[in-house]
Parts: sequence; C-alpha cells; structure tokens
Amino acid sequence: MEYQNIFTRTQVRSHPHDGVPMRGSHLFERIGPGFFNYWAGKIGNAQFGPIYLGPLGLASVVCFLIAFEIMGLNMWASVNWDPVQFVRQLPWLALDPPSPAYGLHIPPLNEGGWWLIAGFFLTVSILLWWVRTYRRAVALGMGLHVSGAFAAAIWLYLVLGFFRPLAMGSWGEAVPFGFFPHLDWTAAFSLRYGNLFYNPFHMLSIVFLYGSALLFAMHGATILAVGRYGGEREIEQITDRGTASERAALFWRWTMGFNATMESVHRWAWWFAILCPITGGIGILLTGTAVDNWYLWAVKHHVAPSYPTPWPTVVDPATLPGAPQ
Repeated sequence: MEYQNIFTRTQVRSHPHDGVPMRGSHLFERIGPGFFNYWAGKIGNAQFGPIYLGPLGLASVVCFLIAFEIMGLNMWASVNWDPVQFVRQLPWLALDPPSPAYGLHIPPLNEGGWWLIAGFFLTVSILLWWVRTYRRAVALGMGLHVSGAFAAAIWLYLVLGFFRPLAMGSWGEAVPFGFFPHLDWTAAFSLRYGNLFYNPFHMLSIVFLYGSALLFAMHGATILAVGRYGGEREIEQITDRGTASERAALFWRWTMGFNATMESVHRWAWWFAILCPITGGIGILLTGTAVDNWYLWAVKHHVAPSYPTPWPTVVDPATLPGAPQ
C-alpha cells in the first residue's frame, strides 16, 4: 500500500483543531469555528481558523488599516478622485516623503505630512505584530526563531525609512510608498551613489538571498521527494529515523558530498535568510553617510578596475590664455 499525504493524492481530514488551551485572560477569545478549503489543502494545511488576534494583534491591524487608508486616499486624490484612473495608474501612484528642504521638520500634510503619518502608523503596526509573535511564541513554549527572523526584516525597513533619513538629516532620503515609485527610488539611489552593486554589504545580501532560496528549494524538494515514505512528518523522522530520512540523507551525501539533517538544513536556511536583510540594511545605512560613491570606493580598495577615460579631457575655454575675464 502506498503512503498518502497532502502532496500525493489524498488530503488528510479530521475535525478542526482549536489548538492548545489558552491561559490567562479570556477577554480576547479565538473567533469562529475552523473550516477546511480544498485548494488550500493542495499547498499546505487546509484548515482556516479559529482566529486569535488578542489586544496586540487587534491594535496592529487597526494601525495598519489607518496607514493603508492614508496611502490609498492620497493616491486616489492624486488622480482627482477618478476611480478608473486610480485602478489604471495604481502601480505608478505614490505617497512621497517630504522634500529635502524640510529636513527632519514636520511639513504640511500635502507636502509630505501624510507620508510621515502613514509611516508612523505602519511602523507601529509592524512593531506591535513583532511583539505579538514574541509573546505568542513564549506562551506556546516555542523558540524565538520566528520573531528573530521578523526582526531582521524590520531592521531593513527601519533603515530605509527611519535610521538612514535621521543620519542624513532629511526625511526626503526615505522611500516613497508605492509599487513602481519604490523601484524607481531604488534605481535612482544606486545611480546617485555610484552603483550599489559595488557595496560589499549589498554583495553579501545577494549571496544570502540566493543562498537561502537555494537551500529552501533543495530542502523542500528533498522532503517532497521522500513524501511517499512519510518524509513530511519530520519530527517523527528525527526522533525515530525511518526510511525517508535515511534516503534523503543518502541522496545529499551522494550529490552534495555532505549530510544535512532535517534539523540542520532549517538552521542553515534560517541564518542565510536573516543575514540577507541584516547585511542589506548595513549597506544602505553606510550609503551616503560613510561612502558617497561605491564605485570609487571599490576602485580604491581594488575591488573594481579603474577604466580609462574614453574621451580627451575637455578644457574649459574660460581658463585659456587670452580669454576675457
């Protein structure tokens, strides 16, 4: 008989599970009964709910909705409240930070003030959700790896919108809210500071980005490949090694030259993933504060070659003998 799991043909079904009993105050209970969705079961656990927000989660959601509404209404106002143009131009619409002339002062609402307010509520929302992940992990007796990974992403977010603008003395250095405007800011930022690709911390960030993607893909593929032997039941395979983990380990030794256990590969992937935004944030923070041109920095430190000037040096006619003074 072939073993069946959610990645083969059969979706496992049982009564919705409410989770472990809650301790402490029952002011905020879990909401609604759990239910299953067939298509969600194609990619993971098919159960939705019950939902628990708690006071921190509720406050985080409220702050996020306030920030989201401010961004959306400002973008809508920028197309003169035309719903058709709002939908049509949405990828290009933006809520921009204040101009550099205001420095770190609070500008009028329509000149960057709304950006500051939206950024404040979005930041509060993210930080509250981080505290929620920390407290939920402690309450469940879990490790703090999820909140640690979330904190790494928050570090990069705060560097882009708070720490670096403070260091540069202007909110105008921050990133606008919007899809393509965000990407345009990234391109302009790289050009302004001599190509960010020469930033060594950017190089490290890309290494960890590609490395974590590769590790996650390889681990996911390995577990799926031994799914017919119950490989996705990793805890059972760790405590009572079975044929799935044996085959997976043998495959890695044969193809990669070393053994990755079902625990160690998660640790490798976790470190690679969190080091991507950590090193990226360091690189952004150093740009404009410690290094003004990354290409010239790379040439000075023998990271990049110094290219010859393709055209003769242009002489300013005003400096030639006999020029009118």
